[in-house]
Amino acid sequence: MATSPLPILDIRGLCKQFSAGGSTVNALANVDLVVHKGEFVCLIGASGCGKSTLLRIIAGFEQPSSGSVAMYGAPITRPGADRGVVFQDYALFPWLTVADNISFGPRQRGLSREHARAAAAPYMEMVGLSAHAQRFPAQLSGGMKQRVAIARVLANDADMLLMDEPFGALDALTRERLQIDLLEIWQRTGLTVIFVTHSVEEAVLMSDRVVVMSVSPGRIASDTPLPLRRPRDVSAIDFNEVRRSLTLKLTSHVAPRAVAVPAPQGAPSVSRTAA
Repeated sequence: MATSPLPILDIRGLCKQFSAGGSTVNALANVDLVVHKGEFVCLIGASGCGKSTLLRIIAGFEQPSSGSVAMYGAPITRPGADRGVVFQDYALFPWLTVADNISFGPRQRGLSREHARAAAAPYMEMVGLSAHAQRFPAQLSGGMKQRVAIARVLANDADMLLMDEPFGALDALTRERLQIDLLEIWQRTGLTVIFVTHSVEEAVLMSDRVVVMSVSPGRIASDTPLPLRRPRDVSAIDFNEVRRSLTLKLTSHVAPRAVAVPAPQGAPSVSRTAA
């Protein structure tokens, strides 16, 4: 993995616009973000605030309309092996086994199948899937599929792990187990992680910093370093103080809306305000 005195990620004045139905949609506006190597940064915000769009630009899947995004000072213009992406829907190759999915990156770099599998084996063990090496994705649980996706990024020798709500479709127990596993992997490998989530609790549990994004267009509303020691206890007083503070930041820019409440027959309807 690369080392550099420059920040691993430097985003300046980033704007992204889309054309939709003959009009222009401003998805992101004047986003500035600096991430240093080894940090675990969570992006949170309401649906439509541009979290996933920002992640896709960092991954190189999309280009900004204006502004700059650089990794170790070099502009990001396309996907690269130095940035691995884990999606909510796993994105595994269904025709490949666990071992071959994880060793796909080394194979693309020109290693023989034998050497690629040898290079991938430590990461397969790291995520607890060595006993399932010859299974296919259809034979795995959701949690196991996400472990394969994470190991595939690690085997590709990525510097940065980009995760777009990776645990959102999992049950609570599996999600909790994978949160612990990911933190252990992050601490062991020194990866830089940028993690998109809707859950304030998950953000506080996992990250060094929580970046709150506002909507229409997407902007960075706050960037909060977390002083909490690890491992973190979700029932602790200091944990919940941070969670409440971030929840207020997350909801402060969401305009309240009127909600019609049905009234008993013959009585006038009532309108209440909701966030």
